Amino acid sequence: MAISLPSSSSPFSTLSLSRKPLPFSCSLPKSPIKTKKFNARIIAYKAGLKSKQRIQKINEEVSPHRAVSAVRLLRIEQGGAFADLLSDKGRGAAENEMAYVERTLGFRTRDLEDRDLRLVTDIVGGAVRWRRLLDHLILSLCHEERTFREMEPLLLQILRIGFFEIVKLAMPPYAVVDENVRLAKVALRPGAGNMVNGILRKLVLLKETNSLPLPKIEGDARAQARALAVIHSHPVWMVRRWTNFLGQEEAIKLMNWNNGDPRFCLRVNTSRGYTRTDLVEKLEMLKVPHEPSPCMDDFVRVQTGLQTVIQAGLLREGVCSVQDESAGLVVSVVDPQPGETIIDCCAAPGGKTLYMASRLRGQGMVVAIDVNKGRLRILKETSKLHNLDGAITAIHSDLRLYSEKTNLKFDKVLLDAPCSGLGVLSKICDGIEA
Repeated sequence: MAISLPSSSSPFSTLSLSRKPLPFSCSLPKSPIKTKKFNARIIAYKAGLKSKQRIQKINEEVSPHRAVSAVRLLRIEQGGAFADLLSDKGRGAAENEMAYVERTLGFRTRDLEDRDLRLVTDIVGGAVRWRRLLDHLILSLCHEERTFREMEPLLLQILRIGFFEIVKLAMPPYAVVDENVRLAKVALRPGAGNMVNGILRKLVLLKETNSLPLPKIEGDARAQARALAVIHSHPVWMVRRWTNFLGQEEAIKLMNWNNGDPRFCLRVNTSRGYTRTDLVEKLEMLKVPHEPSPCMDDFVRVQTGLQTVIQAGLLREGVCSVQDESAGLVVSVVDPQPGETIIDCCAAPGGKTLYMASRLRGQGMVVAIDVNKGRLRILKETSKLHNLDGAITAIHSDLRLYSEKTNLKFDKVLLDAPCSGLGVLSKICDGIEA
């Protein structure tokens, strides 16, 4: 329910902001009044008005993580945002998320807690990763295909959240139905809530009887690929290619791997004086399960709890970076030595660039070239955070044009050319559809 304050609650409720004469010795002129007492009253009144307006928009009945998830999914589908870049990594993340909710839905929920933020990451990532399957199920439970095709975007996101929570997260069905219905009613209208209620209840019954409307793997190779694409939420072309090269059994194993929980690695930032022991101690304090990498001295493996690491500020404070061991192995092959000048030809967003610069020990330079100006900007910002901006020169250019105009020599060259990215699909929830 919405919480409101009576108009008489403000100590300045009788103060008018119109241009009529006020109960002071003079009328309100066009230029600012310099009387400190009057200005203080005006400021206090405006602050109270803003606070009152904000309180009026709070709805404590709506689940905060579902409201934030719905808005994030809208930003991804309609605004072209990337799911991983929407995970705010700094303090004030919860307030930023709620500000987006207020601008999009017109109300706020109760404040987000750390647990809510972790749920948002899981639900948004899962809904994006499993979108092909979720949309198939939603379409199957609609009375007509037209109902699904013409469904308003926010309503579709709410249904995707509910379907993912029931089918993949195995949350209590009664809670999922109740809270997503409430979100639809408040954010849209009562009729939308009734529709969500009917569709989700159908889904619950089908899941309880193990009779979800999944496509059958039958027919010719093309038909089977289409069915597998829905069941495992992969593009048809990808399923067909892997099936042709690997066989259906191995292709299914690969798709299951992509859809499984990814393992992340943290690289300690030695350039700021931290050691792997320091990082391990911080992870133990945060109760994040971890294990030291057996092949890279500066890396620690993390299966779960990455959001806890982010919320604790370890990335923001420059203690560590999220970087895969495979990227670290590439740098170990380059083997940067103090005093060397190295060029990274496709540098952004800069994980390997930063690692190479840290291994120069303050002596030498890494020239980082990339054609993507936005991603190069991220590299520059991160290099300052890691105290490595003095060892990195970022250049926005196409390598082919740069090589024609420049006659520089380098001790070592790293060219990690852009690839399909298929090897890291488990870590990028929107990479499969992209």
